[in-house]
Amino acid sequence: MENMTSVQKKQKLIGKYLNIGNAGFRSIRNSEYVDKSGLIDFMNRCLNTPQKLICVSRPRRFGKSFATKMLCAYYSRGCDSRDLFADLKIAEAASFEQNLNQYDVIYLDITLFLSTLKQSDMLVAQIEQEIIDDLAQSYPEIAVEHRLVDSLCKMNQITGRKLILIIDEWDAMFRECKGADEILDNYILLLRSLFKSSLTDQLFAGVYMTGILPIKKYGHESAVSDFYEYSMVEPRPLQEYIGFTTEEVKSLCQKYDKDYTIMQEWYDGYTVGGVHVYNPKSVMESILRDKYSSYWTKTETYEALRNYIDMNFDGLKDTVVDMLGGEKCEVDTGSFQNDMTSMKSRDDVLTLLIHLGYLAYDEDKRCVSIPNVEIREEFIRAIKNGNRTELMKAVLRSDSILQATWEKDGRKVAEIVNEIHNEDTASVFYNNEQALRSVIKMAYLSSMDYYSKMEEIPAGKGVADILFFPKAGSQKPALIVELKWNQSEQKALNQILDKKYTSILKGYQGDVLLVGINYNEKSKEHGCVIQEMK
Repeated sequence: MENMTSVQKKQKLIGKYLNIGNAGFRSIRNSEYVDKSGLIDFMNRCLNTPQKLICVSRPRRFGKSFATKMLCAYYSRGCDSRDLFADLKIAEAASFEQNLNQYDVIYLDITLFLSTLKQSDMLVAQIEQEIIDDLAQSYPEIAVEHRLVDSLCKMNQITGRKLILIIDEWDAMFRECKGADEILDNYILLLRSLFKSSLTDQLFAGVYMTGILPIKKYGHESAVSDFYEYSMVEPRPLQEYIGFTTEEVKSLCQKYDKDYTIMQEWYDGYTVGGVHVYNPKSVMESILRDKYSSYWTKTETYEALRNYIDMNFDGLKDTVVDMLGGEKCEVDTGSFQNDMTSMKSRDDVLTLLIHLGYLAYDEDKRCVSIPNVEIREEFIRAIKNGNRTELMKAVLRSDSILQATWEKDGRKVAEIVNEIHNEDTASVFYNNEQALRSVIKMAYLSSMDYYSKMEEIPAGKGVADILFFPKAGSQKPALIVELKWNQSEQKALNQILDKKYTSILKGYQGDVLLVGINYNEKSKEHGCVIQEMK
């Protein structure tokens, strides 16, 4: 042992949970990597300060594990990671040299424990023992301990060094063990024992946790109440590390000769802390496969989407319909209990879907929307496999009216609009052109798959009611829709022609359908006429 080289000594420190090394991040660097190393500089500034306890929550497939592997590679003793970071932004920071491979790092992936250990009342005790056994490989003196916190304290006494603790998917226990009160109570006790304020300063230089949901409150306090949280609702100043930014996606599109406009329609739509962010997994998958598609898998969160849409909270159905039609809807995120079970209102469901990544949140306007084509497809899939028959009917009916419009079948369009009016709109509110506009927007929900929708646009000598402009790659005709109340559908069509509304399409080379729709209060019938223009 006396002749052991320094490299061998370093390798001896690499364990299963303690100082796992840089192999994970090296694998990431061997493929296309978007530089997110600025996160390290942020954490360096937090080390050994009251802000050193960090919890970052974001949806699945938004790079949580990539970030933890990067942090492990940077901080862990027992390896040399200089080459992995030499060409990244962090190498330019003043803190780079000071902290590079200078800490004992414990890395815990809670999903790994859940997949390899039996879910019994002893689960948390098994997790503690697994970690203690690994620590004892490097520090045999702690093998006699039965509590993780005691092992860490003894390790601190032996080394005189503070740890960095990284916990990936810390909230997986609450997602996977719902209803297992004994397991969850023990897990909460474990977290509280680790993060007691009296011990935190002694043991940890920093803690970085990831999860999907923000930290849940239990009674009047949280299990880890001293953490600084950064979430999809409150991300600042880490918003640029939540996903890929616009500039990063544009750079990737240029490098791989991809159409940024189409990439934007498929995967943009999240505005987090004022920054547009994209789902990294979906962007990279679309580049790898050379195909724009939905790359979200049907995991537990997909089931949650379907189940929560099926909940009969007042106003939830109308909100979903409005969002499918491209609308933004107000939401109060304050009452959410940060779990997947304590749903008491429409706002709770909408807030959960923000954290799961199924809704985009505008923090200035406090409203939500379906962010992009990929997520819209997930909503449609959830609706088709759910129990809300009225939502499914709305989607199918919208498909039919869009097809009838393309086929210039005005009679069929009018029939479907009549159905929607009779079934979904109270007569007392159906009394003007604005009410008609609401019905038409509901009727054309499926237009979002093919069109960008604009309303009341100055055009020619007037204002066009609704324009459906084809999205990039769509081969469908543009639609100009004019609405009338107690007049005639032909008069609506004539207005489009007489006031030259088609001038708004200057430069557009595709076909155009002019759609005139009227409602007659006496007959209580809608009429529609459609004319094609080249």
